[in-house]
Amino acid sequence: MVHKLSLKSLLQTADREHNPLAMSDEQILEQIYSTHVHSDTKFDVDSLFTLVYTTLRRSTSIVDSFFEGSKSMMEHIDDKMPLANFSSPHCTLKQISFEMCCKPPGEETAHKTALVILNKLSNYEWDGKAVITLAAFALEYGDFWLLAHHQPTDLLAKSVAVLKRVPLLTRPEYAQKHRQAIIEVNNLVKATLQVIELIFELEKFSSYDTKDVPALVPAREHIPVDVYWAIITVVTIVTQIDCLTTQSEKKQELYQYGQKLNFILGRLGKQITLCRHEIEEAEYYRKLRKLFQTPTEIMEVFKVLVFSKDAPQPLFDCATKTTIDIEVLKRKHVYLFISTLDITEEEISVLRAVHESIKTDEQYKIVWVPIVEEWTENLRKKFEVLKAKMQWYVVQHFGSIAGYKYIKEEWHFKKSPMVVVLNPQGKVQHTNAFHLIQAYGMKAFPFTSVEEERIHNEIHWVGPVVGDIHSNIDTWIREQKYIFFYGGKDKEWIQQFSKTAAALANDPIIKDLRISIELFCVEKEDKNLFSRFWNRIESLFVTKAHKAVDSAKQEVQRMLCYKYESGWALLSKGSSVVASGHGSTILKTVTEFDKWKEVVRKKGFETSFREYHERIVRSTHRCAQFEIQNIAGKLPEAIKCPDCPRIMDIFITYKCCHNDNNNVVISSSNDAH
Repeated sequence: MVHKLSLKSLLQTADREHNPLAMSDEQILEQIYSTHVHSDTKFDVDSLFTLVYTTLRRSTSIVDSFFEGSKSMMEHIDDKMPLANFSSPHCTLKQISFEMCCKPPGEETAHKTALVILNKLSNYEWDGKAVITLAAFALEYGDFWLLAHHQPTDLLAKSVAVLKRVPLLTRPEYAQKHRQAIIEVNNLVKATLQVIELIFELEKFSSYDTKDVPALVPAREHIPVDVYWAIITVVTIVTQIDCLTTQSEKKQELYQYGQKLNFILGRLGKQITLCRHEIEEAEYYRKLRKLFQTPTEIMEVFKVLVFSKDAPQPLFDCATKTTIDIEVLKRKHVYLFISTLDITEEEISVLRAVHESIKTDEQYKIVWVPIVEEWTENLRKKFEVLKAKMQWYVVQHFGSIAGYKYIKEEWHFKKSPMVVVLNPQGKVQHTNAFHLIQAYGMKAFPFTSVEEERIHNEIHWVGPVVGDIHSNIDTWIREQKYIFFYGGKDKEWIQQFSKTAAALANDPIIKDLRISIELFCVEKEDKNLFSRFWNRIESLFVTKAHKAVDSAKQEVQRMLCYKYESGWALLSKGSSVVASGHGSTILKTVTEFDKWKEVVRKKGFETSFREYHERIVRSTHRCAQFEIQNIAGKLPEAIKCPDCPRIMDIFITYKCCHNDNNNVVISSSNDAH
């Protein structure tokens, strides 16, 4: 009994291995791929398909007219003819036709026949295999229905038709009996033709790079299996026609093949639609890139970047609360303020200061381009609130920005706001001047890369960057006073440093040498000032990130390392940095003033302070570490430590504060001094 069950199980397994309807695509692929030989065999597959297409369209039209009573639509068929010198692979077609005819019905037989055909066509590409098989079928199917069409009026056609058993399907008594079966065959022929037509269309996309059209990858991976199903369907159609013309009691079941082809048609249709969309995007991307590389009127560049094929919408002028045609941008220098709707009041204020300075100069215009992937009613309301805080032009386009992919990939837009500077010819003068503006304000006008390079070479950065965050600071800088900027998370440290630094500032030696020292505690001021201070330091780092290492870059980087420490301080003389350090080293330097104050008389306060502080730093060990938001633009892959020659390690922190301002934070650290 056990033996019988085992034998039965083995037979069922064997049946499944040869029954394509019980096989997965992976199993089918495994069998058919062994039949394929990668070779350089070439033939005019396009011309052959053109002939097959015309033959089967007209043949199926005759069947529709004959069996469904519909009026012939043949005159509306767009006949396409191949090249004049096209030579049909007639012998190959006959060989394939021979393999298909007079086979008994059944899935296993159809599968074996399909594999034989694939082996015979092993040197052809997959679309070529499908077309040759369909052409072999079209040769017989077209001939069959051509004879049926002409036999009533042509004696030769009538004689040949009898030889081919055409009357056994076309005589009224047989036509009525087999009507439904023939209609089913004809519909399956149409579906097979459609599948191969879509495979052909998909193959035409092969000239595109899969980087530009990623949908091509899964679509082309399916082609061998799709070709297999087209071929086996043709085999079953031939078998069913043989069954009908021989009046056989056995019939070939076609329903499941029809279902399979309908599924393939649906998938191919979606894949082709997606490929077309991606190709359209790739072509648009290339067009946009060319526009930015070729001198073009700025207004035309703006149209393509924002609207592409959509009708350009008027801009909203926040100053007059009216709409204005984008013609206003003609021959202007344009600052594209690009951001999501998560921008802050402070980030808007960065552009507000620029607008106040340029609003009377007609050559410069600011345009806010809001980036929203999918607009909702709530987002529209948020947009209106933000728009009310601006005085410049705003894009009012409640669809996706056409050039979003370009903005993201070429200008490296993330969540943080950016300012792209364009000249009247549409050429990019700076891919992101936001941090340059935030750090230097109008001192960096007109915010081009050239201007950034000029400013980068200036080593005295304290005044330009933080001089205007408080009225006293600007005055102290102009008077070339020493200033202690300090702060930290530890209030006790702040109190201790305030007391000790004040005592140093009032020391008799300091007074005797007429050295003026001012104290400015960043932490004690309001939160907006604290935020502005550190945002400007961070922006200054971004403007210097890709520049060569110099003392100013190291100072800024070192300052970022202190942002979240318990205590920190920076000593400047006017706009130039004397020293900066962690709370422990700076406090010790100030506390031990008695140990080095006599040196001040000989070397001066600046040199004496720096030397004593450096001595303390050398005797301690602290890791250098700083964090910076995942800002728009590319940060360098390697960042040198500000305190030693080593490259800093990079860590990525994902942070969520359970609101709309979640950030990715990039943290650099070096613990190997």
